[in-house]
Amino acid sequence: MRFTPWAALLGFIGVALGAFGAHALKKHVDVNDLAVWATAVKYQFVHVLALIGVDTALWIARDLGHDGAKAPLGVAGVAFIVGIVLFSGSLYALVGTGFRKLGMVTPLGGLSFLIGWAALGWATWKMRA
Repeated sequence: MRFTPWAALLGFIGVALGAFGAHALKKHVDVNDLAVWATAVKYQFVHVLALIGVDTALWIARDLGHDGAKAPLGVAGVAFIVGIVLFSGSLYALVGTGFRKLGMVTPLGGLSFLIGWAALGWATWKMRA
């Protein structure tokens, strides 16, 4: 699976949502909700960059014949995408709807991020020379 197209799409969405929060949303929500929105945007962008890193690592693994790293790199990429949807998505929805129980989904996204970072670490460990 290629992750750079996902990074491009999620990066585009992140810019749009960041601009929306900075310009339109601030007139309609309180400062605490703006901080929640900003956290969602920040975590989305960090993991968009991580997706690009995963794709780069996949290319390196292919070129150097590190087949054992491909599966954990795939896990990392999928986990980062799922994490963005669950973590950032739940925070966007929470602010947008005011339905605070959506915050119960956020830790699942955080767990997905942790799985992604662990898998990326495992993959790079397998690629050591």
